[in-house]
Amino acid sequence: MHYRPATVEDLDEICCLIRRAIELMEQQGIFQWDELYPAREDFLEDINNNSLYLAVEDDRIIAVYVINQECDEEYHKCDWKNPQESACIIHRFCVSPDFQNKGIGSKVLSDVEEQIRGMGYKSIRLDVFSGNPYALRLYEKKGYEKRGHADWRKGRFFLMEKTL
Repeated sequence: MHYRPATVEDLDEICCLIRRAIELMEQQGIFQWDELYPAREDFLEDINNNSLYLAVEDDRIIAVYVINQECDEEYHKCDWKNPQESACIIHRFCVSPDFQNKGIGSKVLSDVEEQIRGMGYKSIRLDVFSGNPYALRLYEKKGYEKRGHADWRKGRFFLMEKTL
């Protein structure tokens, strides 16, 4: 498995992966993402901002994730442990349904943490849907701590942080 920035040529495959992930989540009773978010335009903007990355194996996209310092206003209301300037934020982390339940999410997240550490950040922040027990378990197992919450269109999201 290797990692690389996403390109516009990857957009169709990324959107297909996300659609299949949404279908699987809905089958599991998790209504976190839909046709409004994340949208193709979100991923195109991420590509143009050089913030969308892919985990790839045998020319297949295994996972996608965004890392940057952009955040919703709700993040500014949270009681973070680490200063804003030392934090990087993970968005839209998704493992392909074909590779779930194989430890891939944990492996990719560890590698993303190393990538972020290598960029000089001291902590990672993210939000996770309160109704997604799989994502919650992954982040808690990896040492992310709840620092607050935000109530958005789809419900409550926990704002989490990990010191690197």
